[in-house]
Amino acid sequence: MRAKITYAVTAAVLVVYFVLAGGRGVVLIRHGTPLTVAFGVAVLVIPLIGVWFLWKNTQFVRRANRLAAELEAEGGLPVDELVRTAGGRIDRDSADEVFARRKAETEDSPDDWRCWFRLAVAYHDARDTPRARRAMQRAIALHAGRPAAG
Repeated sequence: MRAKITYAVTAAVLVVYFVLAGGRGVVLIRHGTPLTVAFGVAVLVIPLIGVWFLWKNTQFVRRANRLAAELEAEGGLPVDELVRTAGGRIDRDSADEVFARRKAETEDSPDDWRCWFRLAVAYHDARDTPRARRAMQRAIALHAGRPAAG
């Protein structure tokens, strides 16, 4: 729940920023000189890219949450098996063992979105965000019946 609130607050702050920046871009364009029009267009590009990024990220989160809900209903959500030190750091040996099992699972069933979801969770638990995101994107694509890249 905390993550959802944090995401919503961050998205709201970004939207406010996009509106403010976009407003400044429009003011610059309305000023009418070639320099202010050029700056205005440049200022408008940032909010447009930001809105696109926020939209794509929101779609990703919603799709991943749908997969999590479906897997939970099936009783197949992965359990955090990673051993942590007293300070909260993940024990590397435990992480290697979990990853080996999850990778073997995905190699045995490369077209099963559930395996890719569990691998993504293992990467996320180990704070390997790029790999977690790629594995989750693959799980989403497989669940949707689309061929998964790479």
